[in-house]
Amino acid sequence: MSRAQAESVIKNIIREIAQECASKGQAVSETLVAFMVKAVVLDPSNEFNVDRTLTKDDVQKLIKICVDRLLDTASPSLDTIKLQVYFDMNYTTRADFLAEHRRVLDSRLQPVIREITDSRARTREELESLYRKMVSAVLLRSGLGSPTDIGVVREATAALQSVFPQTELGTFMSLSKRDKERQLQELTMIVTGIRLFNKECGKGGEGIDDLPAILNEAVPATTQNVDTELQQTLKTAYKYTAIAQKMIALLMEMKPSQSLPPDSLSLPLLKQALINCRQHEAFLHIILNDVIRCAQQVEQLESHLASRLEQLQATVQSKTAVPTAQVYPQFIHLAQIWSGFQDEMVLLSVLSNILVSLEPFSRSHKMLFPDDVLQQHLENVEILTDQMRLTKVGFM
Repeated sequence: MSRAQAESVIKNIIREIAQECASKGQAVSETLVAFMVKAVVLDPSNEFNVDRTLTKDDVQKLIKICVDRLLDTASPSLDTIKLQVYFDMNYTTRADFLAEHRRVLDSRLQPVIREITDSRARTREELESLYRKMVSAVLLRSGLGSPTDIGVVREATAALQSVFPQTELGTFMSLSKRDKERQLQELTMIVTGIRLFNKECGKGGEGIDDLPAILNEAVPATTQNVDTELQQTLKTAYKYTAIAQKMIALLMEMKPSQSLPPDSLSLPLLKQALINCRQHEAFLHIILNDVIRCAQQVEQLESHLASRLEQLQATVQSKTAVPTAQVYPQFIHLAQIWSGFQDEMVLLSVLSNILVSLEPFSRSHKMLFPDDVLQQHLENVEILTDQMRLTKVGFM
C-alpha cells in the first residue's frame, strides 16, 4: 500500500469513528480521533501490528475500541488524550506566539495602511484626511491609546507634526508603495518614542498604560497561579502513587486464588489517573518556565527602559534644538523597548488562558477519586514526594 493510500485509509477510519460517536450523541473533533487512533494502535495490549497493513478485521476492531473509549466520558485516559490534543493545538514557542500575534495585528492594519499607500490625495481636504489616517495608523500600530479618544489623537497628531509636518505629504506621495510603508513604520516608532518620553517627563502620555507596573503585578500573580496548580497536581499524583504501590504490593503477596478486598480502588483507573496527573504536571512545568522567562524579560526591559530614558534626558536637557540624527534613533529604541513590554503582556495573557483551559481535563479522575475516598486508602501509607522517592532508592 502506498503512502497516499495508507493516509486515505486512516482518514476514512477517523471519519467513520467521528460519525459513529456523533450518532451516539458525542461530538468529537477529527484531531481528537486521530490522537485516539494513534494511542490505540501503539498500545501493545491491543495487539495491532504496526509493521503490516491493517486487515478489515483490524479496522473494525480499531474503530470499536476508539469509539468505546471516546464515549467513556468518565475516563481519565480520555481526558489525558484531550489534554494532549488541547496543548498540541494551542501551545507553541514564545517566538511563534509573538509571530502569530504580529501577523494578526498586521492583517488588521492592512486596510488602513493600504488606504494611505494607495491614496491619490490632491485637494487640501483630501490631504488633511490622509494625514488623519496616518495618525490613526500610527496609533493602531503603536497600541498606545485609542484612535477614537480625542486626547490621544491630539497628542499623537502633535508628535507626528513635530517629525513629519503635513507639508511633507507631497514628498511622501511620490514614494513607492514599499517606501511609504517603510516610512510609516519609522514614523510610528519615532512618534511612539516621543509620546513615551513625554509621558516620562509629565507632559503627555494620554491613554498609555503603565505596562511595567502592570507586569510587575501580573507576572508574580501568574507564577503563583501556575505553582499552586502544579503543587496540587503533584500532591494528587503522590497520593495515587502511594495507593497504587500499596495495591501492587498486596497483589504480589496474594495467592492466585485470592483477590483484592471488595472496597479496593480500580488499579487500572488509578494508573490512568496518575498518568493524567503526570501529563498535566509536565504541561504546567512548561507554562511555569515560560512565565519565569517573562519575568526575566520584564526585568531586562525595565533596565533598558531606565537606561534609554536617562540617555534621552541627557540628550535633550536644556537644549532648544537637538539634531534628529541624535534623538530619532533613541526614540525608535524606546519604542522597541516598549514593544517588548507589550509582547510580554500578550504572552502572559496567552499562558494564563492555557493554564485555565487545562483544568477541565483533570476533572474525571477527581470525580472518580475524591479526597475523602483517597484518604480511606491512605491510612498507614507513607506518601512520598518525587524527591523523597529518589533519595530512598539512592539516586540522590
